[in-house]
Amino acid sequence: MEINEKQLFEVANKAMANAYAPYSHYTVGAAILCDDGQIYSGVNVENASFGLTNCAERTAIFKAISEGAQHVLAIVIVNGTEIKSKPCGACRQVMSEFMGPDDLVYLANNQNDYHEYTFKEILPLAFSDKDMD
Repeated sequence: MEINEKQLFEVANKAMANAYAPYSHYTVGAAILCDDGQIYSGVNVENASFGLTNCAERTAIFKAISEGAQHVLAIVIVNGTEIKSKPCGACRQVMSEFMGPDDLVYLANNQNDYHEYTFKEILPLAFSDKDMD
């Protein structure tokens, strides 16, 4: 399946406008392309009890899986600052459940300056179901 990263960036940036970040003011938008050909978006949703905050990456993935998608082929993560996005450890672990080592991760800033990585580059020693045997 061909990945149109320009379209993913458009979706991620549009979604970022809906981020709920009254505490950190750090808005994040994510867009993922799944094996079903659909694009799903997500935003960060903060909570006064910070541990209950959900990141944009996980929001997009959970939304996709709840709609029947099985695999994430690519993800774009943008934020409202000049520094390129970096997914937290929890997001990388969730991504590892639904992305393969060679699937694409685009980490971008508010100017759409980005770097493209494979998933294995951002989480080289992923814990997976194979580790549970």
